[in-house]
Amino acid sequence: MEQTYYLIIIGALIIEYLLSTVSSVLNMNSVSEDVPNGFQDHYDEDKYGKSQAYLKDNTRFGLFSSTFSLALTLIVIHTGLFGILDQFVRTQTVHPILSGLMYFGIIFIINDIINLPFSLYGTFVLEEKYGFNKTTSKTYVIDKLKGYMLTIVFGTIIMSPVLYFFNTYGENGWWIAWGIITAFMIAIQPLFVHVIAPIFNKFTPLEDGDLRTAIEVFAEKVNFPIARIDMMDGSKRSSHSNAYFSGFGKSRRIALFDTLLDKHTTEEIVSVVAHEVGHYKKKHIITGTILGILETGVMLFVFNLIMNDPALFSVFGVETVSVYGGLIFFGMLYAPVSFLTSIFTTAMSRKNEFEADAYSLEHTQNKEALISMLKGLAANNLSHLTPHPLMVFLSYSHPPVMDRIAAVNNR
Repeated sequence: MEQTYYLIIIGALIIEYLLSTVSSVLNMNSVSEDVPNGFQDHYDEDKYGKSQAYLKDNTRFGLFSSTFSLALTLIVIHTGLFGILDQFVRTQTVHPILSGLMYFGIIFIINDIINLPFSLYGTFVLEEKYGFNKTTSKTYVIDKLKGYMLTIVFGTIIMSPVLYFFNTYGENGWWIAWGIITAFMIAIQPLFVHVIAPIFNKFTPLEDGDLRTAIEVFAEKVNFPIARIDMMDGSKRSSHSNAYFSGFGKSRRIALFDTLLDKHTTEEIVSVVAHEVGHYKKKHIITGTILGILETGVMLFVFNLIMNDPALFSVFGVETVSVYGGLIFFGMLYAPVSFLTSIFTTAMSRKNEFEADAYSLEHTQNKEALISMLKGLAANNLSHLTPHPLMVFLSYSHPPVMDRIAAVNNR
């Protein structure tokens, strides 16, 4: 059985790496020489060339980082470092919850330190080169510290009861843990609006004026009460533009990046708001949450069946069975299933984006504004206009912008 586990884990790592590499190379080479028809008003030759250079630099960086990650993972598995860490943790405490939290914590810290050079390069070299980075070294450090704080708090809140119930109730622990995680997945929306997001960004009510009035008129027209319409200081970190909707009930918030307000007209921004409202009206958020809850339940059930199998632990050089070790090792064993489900969820996400665009067009009746907004966002973010179909199939959560515009034009 140990050999079976080993082949599944190593095979999944290599196959996923090869698919990612092939799709990335094909995607990088799928650029067109001339600006695609219809985009000449947003891309001149220099800007289009810049977007292609941005794509190639990002792809090469991604290929290097994924190769490094695969090599490191294989080294860790074959040198038994998981087992060495397990022995260290067991010398510090015999309490199953404390040892589990320590095991997770050490792996998180080591992983973050290893990835730090990649994060710094991506932010301060790559994004800086193309004029997107606005993050200062001070903001970067503060963000890191805040991220650690949230990881410690929420990681402890979630993992402590999961470890407790699996250790205490054995084969019945999975559905109790599932209930706890489900509660957290439901609570995360209001937590994000009221706690997490304000930790990283400043949200100020959108000033009275034409834009706010237009958004409020639209929201009333489609019977969509909005608790807050905020401007977010996205320019504090990046010049990329975006907008998002979050929250349920009285915590509903529409957040507009300040970079979005600087570059687009009122009609274009209303079309984006309508798109975000469309996600809610079409129940995409609820559907996504339910699917996430169901997938978590399946994962925990399957984990419950094999969590005490010494053969799984032997693959990683660990001699003693534990819930915390099982969770990490099972995550790697589950990788093939997770990869397949990610293809399904990204396909569903692309479908949802088409539906949200259709909702926006139906209720604003302003095709020109929606298309202009899509083009503007693509140009401002130096998006790849002609991605390879394999890359889209494997990882695109949003349809290519040209496909979205074609869908809008065909309605």
